[in-house]
Amino acid sequence: MRTFLGLLTTMGFLTMFTTTRAEPLAVGAPAPAITGVTEAGDPLDLGAVYQRGYTLVYFFPKADTPGCTAEGCSLRDAYQDLTDKGVTVIGVSTDDVAAQKAFKEKYHFPFTLIADKDQAVIKAFGVPVRDVPAMGAFASRQSFLINKEGRIVWRDLKASTKQQAVDVLKALKELGG
Repeated sequence: MRTFLGLLTTMGFLTMFTTTRAEPLAVGAPAPAITGVTEAGDPLDLGAVYQRGYTLVYFFPKADTPGCTAEGCSLRDAYQDLTDKGVTVIGVSTDDVAAQKAFKEKYHFPFTLIADKDQAVIKAFGVPVRDVPAMGAFASRQSFLINKEGRIVWRDLKASTKQQAVDVLKALKELGG
């Protein structure tokens, strides 16, 4: 009986942290031409952004947390190298507009952040989301590099925090960009 109760307790605990499984978009797939809301509260048509050159759409769990800050700072610090290669950087999380704005301002991010409270952008890319009771939903850390034709040319399903920019620049080099 004691073992049975322990098993029930363990199973109950594990179900507290549910993950919505999705199949992330594959390399070669068309990137979603979806509109998101920026940290300024303005709509941003991703389809129009893709046409400018390469676009890095990176997903992160939560603004102003250690890993997400390290990832954002990696991209901020390499921003000139990325833009020199024609890359537009866009970060996406389930945070609201105010949280994204504060995060961007605090760390001086020169790129756009999307406040994806309704998870429309996250779902369109097939990024898994973890729902944590009393804390909310958190997107998995993943990155997608899209070319000007709107096709995914590289993806990182276990995106690094401190090395994110290095990984993207390496992928660009391999792509001839």
